[in-house]
Amino acid sequence: MHRPLWVQHDFDTWSQQLNMKPVRILVVDDSVVIRKLLSDTLSKEAAFEVVGTAGDGHIALAKMSQLHPELITLDIEMPVMNGLETLAEIRKSDQKIPVIMFSTLTERGAAATLEALSLGASDYATKPSNTGSPAVAIEQIRAELIPKIKALCSAQLGTNASPAAPKMAIAVGARPAARPRKPGKRIEIVAIGTSTGGPNALAQVIPLVPKDFPVPIVVVQHMPPIFTRFLAERLANRSEIRVEEGQAGGALEPGKAWIAPGNYHMTVSRTANERRLKLNQDAPENSCRPAVDVLFRSVAEAYGGGVLGVVMTGMGSDGVLGAQRIHAAGGEVIVQDEATSVVWGMPGLVQAAGEADGVFPLGELAGEIIRRVAQSRSAALGAGTRLYTVEHPVK
Repeated sequence: MHRPLWVQHDFDTWSQQLNMKPVRILVVDDSVVIRKLLSDTLSKEAAFEVVGTAGDGHIALAKMSQLHPELITLDIEMPVMNGLETLAEIRKSDQKIPVIMFSTLTERGAAATLEALSLGASDYATKPSNTGSPAVAIEQIRAELIPKIKALCSAQLGTNASPAAPKMAIAVGARPAARPRKPGKRIEIVAIGTSTGGPNALAQVIPLVPKDFPVPIVVVQHMPPIFTRFLAERLANRSEIRVEEGQAGGALEPGKAWIAPGNYHMTVSRTANERRLKLNQDAPENSCRPAVDVLFRSVAEAYGGGVLGVVMTGMGSDGVLGAQRIHAAGGEVIVQDEATSVVWGMPGLVQAAGEADGVFPLGELAGEIIRRVAQSRSAALGAGTRLYTVEHPVK
């Protein structure tokens, strides 16, 4: 007897959860208070088991070989061996174990966190600070850190990498065919949305865009304040195009990219033939501010069918509804593939909803963006228009 597809899926999920083993976690932090706070909070989750703690990197490395953790939370500023040094040593022996940096919401913490991500950290969470209440600190950990652990360990836990994802009217296991490219649509702007794994992914895309790129680029990366400014500066130092953190009233120009600032939604407004950036602190969407859906809606309204949306690695469902808006206006949306995503939540849901015009590995995204923009504009500009190519991938 063959079960219907959805029955088989529910049965498989139920079986996985019955056989689920908790994720073994090693907590590394020089603060006794933080170690206890993290250990107590994480241990209350049935899906987690805190197998040990360490007060510095040297102790952490020794305990790794003894305790065999499956995920590590790692403080950045520690004596003896700091978080960056510890991470580098971890990655020499284990490239796959998820490592979540636990950093302060300061300029120093933001710079160090971005460096940690470039060294191979899987994600980061910000430490509770000046809350004045253990209950508030615990709630912040539960809201930010726990979902990230579950997303990074979703295969082991037998869960969806996007627990907050909306239900899609699509058969389990089905893969909608990629849409054919819409002819005659001149791309006037590229809008990118990303989250978990995004800083490194953006570092593989933005630096490959040529300085004479004919359209502006707007980006939402889920990050707190300060972090987004450092991300923009880091990308600017590696790129041919100009990269800045978004500023209210900024005029959109070709060959320039803007990163939405943390804690602000970034939108594009149109007056006559001029498009400018706007910032607001409206309610978060998909628990995010900035949110990809907010940006995507605004570019669809401001540019109509002249939008190329790009959804890259990230946890959650942000970007699905925005992708629908871009398509409704006549634009295109492409997504990063599962194999090269740290978490295939955001791009996976766009693809599952049938809103992807193409699915590409990270190493091909820059070239595909450049190709689509050039191709969309070549007919209008004449046969002599230059078609951009990517010659040297970023290492």
